[in-house]
Amino acid sequence: MRTSLVFGSSLLLATAGLVSSAQAQQTQTLASSTDQPSYRKEFVYGVNFNTRGGLIGGATVRSTRLLNQDWARFWSLELVEVKHPKEQKIPTNYGGVIVFGKSNYLFVVRPSVGVQRVVFRKAPDSGVQVNGLLSAGPSIGFVMPYFISYDYSDRTSNPNAPATDIRNEQYDPLVHRNLGAIVDRAPLFSGVGETDIQVGGHIRGALSFEYGRYRDAVAGVEVGAMVEAYTKAPPIIRVAGVSDESLNDRFMPSVYLTVYIGTRN
Repeated sequence: MRTSLVFGSSLLLATAGLVSSAQAQQTQTLASSTDQPSYRKEFVYGVNFNTRGGLIGGATVRSTRLLNQDWARFWSLELVEVKHPKEQKIPTNYGGVIVFGKSNYLFVVRPSVGVQRVVFRKAPDSGVQVNGLLSAGPSIGFVMPYFISYDYSDRTSNPNAPATDIRNEQYDPLVHRNLGAIVDRAPLFSGVGETDIQVGGHIRGALSFEYGRYRDAVAGVEVGAMVEAYTKAPPIIRVAGVSDESLNDRFMPSVYLTVYIGTRN
């Protein structure tokens, strides 16, 4: 845990240094500026798609404050589900569907701070503006058990007897050896009371392409790459006889796309 906090703190300090550098240039840039923006603050929210998520990776919000015509600083908050690259859904004999070997969900909250630099400025009321972004912060991982419904019914004397003992339990490859007895995935939040927390850190770089036809509104997309790391691998997938560390990743690089809309004032 101490190593995780040190890692996250280091990333935050590095980003804070970039913010200070941007602020140091504020006076010079303002003095020579002839095209000041018509707003000082921006708030956007959007949906995230990434190579570590599903169809929709998660949601994000970001608040930006301009320092001058070229530089801005921001904070953001992102909530995503991180999946194992080898997750595979399979049907059960009972008509259900499970993710083979999955033992835990991993939901991650990523608060971060960063700086933004205008790369290409659009016209006041039309066109596309390109910004470069760099941010970092801690990653708070919520490891929630993946529950399945397992049939413990005794059919020794009658293999065709109806199921009378079905239990919802976290998938354990040492316990649930008979895949044919798995009925279905249990409801999503069945294991919420047994959620564990793992802390790590992340750093990301991105380009945003924003289109704002009106001065008080903005819309766009952000594309970028991120590296996330934990002190130990979150045990998303488990297989009997294989260690969690060898099956799961401690370092999680990914690329992402975020579609966002927001307001300015």
